[in-house]
Amino acid sequence: MNEALLRSLTPGVLGILVRRGADFAAAEDAVQEALAEAVRVWPAADSPDRGQPVRDPKGWLITVAWRKFLDATRADTARRRREDLADEEPPPGPAPAVDDTLQLYFLCAHPSLTPSSAVALTLRAVGGLTTRQIAQAYLVPEATMAQRISRAKRTVAGVRFNRPGDVATVLRVLYLVFNEGYSGDIDLAAEAIRLTRQLAARVDHPEAAGLLALMLLHHARRAARTAPDGGLVPLAEQDRARWDTALIAEGVEILQRALARDRLGEYQAQAAIAALHADAPAAEETDWVQIVEWYDELARLTDSPLVRLNRAVAVGEADGPRAGLAALAALDASDLPRHTAVAAYLHERDGDPATAARLYAEAARRAPNLPERDHLTRQAARLNTRLRA
Repeated sequence: MNEALLRSLTPGVLGILVRRGADFAAAEDAVQEALAEAVRVWPAADSPDRGQPVRDPKGWLITVAWRKFLDATRADTARRRREDLADEEPPPGPAPAVDDTLQLYFLCAHPSLTPSSAVALTLRAVGGLTTRQIAQAYLVPEATMAQRISRAKRTVAGVRFNRPGDVATVLRVLYLVFNEGYSGDIDLAAEAIRLTRQLAARVDHPEAAGLLALMLLHHARRAARTAPDGGLVPLAEQDRARWDTALIAEGVEILQRALARDRLGEYQAQAAIAALHADAPAAEETDWVQIVEWYDELARLTDSPLVRLNRAVAVGEADGPRAGLAALAALDASDLPRHTAVAAYLHERDGDPATAARLYAEAARRAPNLPERDHLTRQAARLNTRLRA
């Protein structure tokens, strides 16, 4: 069974059911049941006797999901309504080759939901992220995020999705999907870029262009971020010859056009920081002073603890590690999972390997994913070996 194929078809199938009149929660349940049926009856991809393959997977899923929806509706509605819905069952045959994913993002960003609830619901239902991954992105406990998603589903239960949400909410969803694909254990980055390209082409919004530029500039470094053994490679140690110069050039061009409109937003500011990193021929030539200035703008726009954490690193590079530690001391460590890792890095640069080694080990225990934990563990081991020598 090709799980990637099922994941790629899910948004389109869900969108078709919603447009045909199913409320979102019922449509989602029906699609999940259809996926389970596909896993049970479709031939396995690696089976020696695959039998007759499904010729139109999307059409098959639409038909089965719609029937599942009708079955559930018949249990709760009057006979007349059940017969009307049965007449609306789509005929068998190939499904139209239409990409509904971006439209579904807008539908999930419904005006009846708060922006944070709309983002969480869309990430779970359309983006394919788990509740745990969404909770990590929002820096909240998994149980809290599960309750938020459940409340969002209850809010839109029975609501007809004919009033799409705003661009800002959709941008936030795409940004978080890209971040999970860029740093998490599900590869969603390319899909996020594809949808953001579509959005930037359809709407006159400088932040859509800013987000696209940001994604391209980060994605350009992707090949250099991982060592052959799967370990993380910090930005300063990356082989810049492996960076995709075409993506960098495209990202910088898009960013310059967006900045020229003089409507600065957080994605443009982040893209400007990424462009300064991309512009440096070597790590030691990075213009950290200008990066600090952009982080100041970003902090003004967002007042985000994560932004202030990254600013502390930039201050440590521009003005020395003690200045960075002073900036870090002003932040609440309990709100920032990577606070300890940053402290370890700055203490090492300040010539205190013993404190740095202890903090690296502590940060490793709190790391949100395995590659990051392994990287921090190696940093602690490196310093401990040096201290014992």
